[in-house]
Amino acid sequence: MAEHTRVDEFLTSLLAICKPLDSFEMPLLDAHGATLSEDIFAGERLVMHSGSRIRSTQIGLAASIGRDHLPTRPHPRVVVLSAGPDLVEPGKALSGEEEFETNSWLLTTAVREVGAVAYRVHSIPNNEDELQKVIEDQLVRADLIIISGERQDDSFDLITRTLSRLGDITTVDMAIEMNGRHNYGQIGPDKTPVVTLPGDPIAAYISFELFVRPMIRTMLGAATIHRPSVKAKLEKAIESAPGMRTYIRATLSEDAQSVLPLSSQEELSTLSDANAFIAVSEKETHLSAGDQVMVVILERRYI
Repeated sequence: MAEHTRVDEFLTSLLAICKPLDSFEMPLLDAHGATLSEDIFAGERLVMHSGSRIRSTQIGLAASIGRDHLPTRPHPRVVVLSAGPDLVEPGKALSGEEEFETNSWLLTTAVREVGAVAYRVHSIPNNEDELQKVIEDQLVRADLIIISGERQDDSFDLITRTLSRLGDITTVDMAIEMNGRHNYGQIGPDKTPVVTLPGDPIAAYISFELFVRPMIRTMLGAATIHRPSVKAKLEKAIESAPGMRTYIRATLSEDAQSVLPLSSQEELSTLSDANAFIAVSEKETHLSAGDQVMVVILERRYI
């Protein structure tokens, strides 16, 4: 693809194919962790705001004013698929060109951290008909489907061909360093949103944070869909490719005043070590120690 798609353009396209799930009254214990869909009053006093996450304290407050149900948007059901013939389940032995299947484990738990119900589907063989059958079987329980392939392009092409049988699919090449191609669209009789992410686990997780997490937050009807961000002082110089957005794994200081890029950005350990991304724009190729940079905070909890 000749042109790269900007981050904001792609996110706009993704948000256009998802919407807040329909609200209904849920029993108190079932409502825990979901999103409140209406303001709640005690008499004339507003006590809970629409769009907020229902935590234990909200459950207690609801009970104290005599409510045994709350109007909520339910947890989205997200199916995570991983395709590729050379992917091996962790715990088994590797041979030849095989590699451990990582993305479905990473993405399934990331989905849960956002507040959705996640279904992990085991790695599946490199066969178009079988892949289509697996996807069709999952449509009955999915509000959103996420698919990642292995690191080779043939797996991406297989996914693209299969999804195109099932609905309207668009392929984009992202203007993000080391990130590559994505698919998105709607498939099946209910026009279920689907997104495909890169096979590289680091790239897949960055795309999840940038694109899929806001989709899930939108389906939840959350008041905010983006991670919080701050300006902080860069502790070490960094380089970036021209014309590409770069997200560098980093550690943000406790006072959020300074940020340190992690070394060995190509290693998966930088994801588990990082508590932030440094967002480097397409126009910046070099940032010096002491520069103010935009930092996306990766909070390891529900927000």
